[in-house]
Amino acid sequence: MKNLKDKVIWITGASSGIGEALAIECAKHQAIIILSARRETELLRVAKQANLNDKNSFILPLDLSDTSKSNEYAQQIISKFGRIDILINNGGQSQRSSVIETPAETERSLFEINYFGTVNLSKAVLPHMLKKGSGKIVVISSIAGKFGFYLRSSYSAAKHALHGYFESLRLETEKKGISVLIVCPGKIKTNVSLNAETGAGKTHNEMDPSHEDAMSAEECAKQIIAGIINNKEEIFVGGKELLVVKIKRFFPNLFGKLIRKQSPY
Repeated sequence: MKNLKDKVIWITGASSGIGEALAIECAKHQAIIILSARRETELLRVAKQANLNDKNSFILPLDLSDTSKSNEYAQQIISKFGRIDILINNGGQSQRSSVIETPAETERSLFEINYFGTVNLSKAVLPHMLKKGSGKIVVISSIAGKFGFYLRSSYSAAKHALHGYFESLRLETEKKGISVLIVCPGKIKTNVSLNAETGAGKTHNEMDPSHEDAMSAEECAKQIIAGIINNKEEIFVGGKELLVVKIKRFFPNLFGKLIRKQSPY
């Protein structure tokens, strides 16, 4: 892919954080952008900040906890712009609760948002992409999709599941013109920890100290877009915390010692 000019890009979780930064950055590349998240007022704010208008954008509110209307959402976009070139599955919900204090309802909710929401939207655009013989599906996973960590059991499990699912999808569709990019952010300075879900199903409402001096969402978005344009299959975005992924792969015993010394936050 040479550039994003005039590409129809659907971004979930576009009301804040990485999603907002992606929308603004894609606008700079002169893309046509569909903004999705629960809060319509925030989507309108992002569209205004990105200098988008009715001709090059579409506000499509949705809740990833209920994607039963995924096909309808995709059809709305196709009816307006004629196609969907790129789907960026960015929306999600983090977690800050131990296994023992996390009820089954919260675990199912985290999977519904982080796994099934992404899968259902991707399956909704897939027939259209296959019909036109081209398309890209981007999945914003996490380094938590590569290893488990304190207080993130269900979140990490859902992210692990995304890797298995979309690596399989990539193999099944790459000869049909569809490409899949899996993005694994490390610590990015967003409100992800503030909005994380606790075992009681409430909002964590605390910023993790480790995120205070982390990479900006804007820099993260630039690296993701570079990965899209350069047709990467998997990229890691963040700071020195990304080294842990390599340590786990090549020095598993050392990884075990290091991970136990980390703060849960």
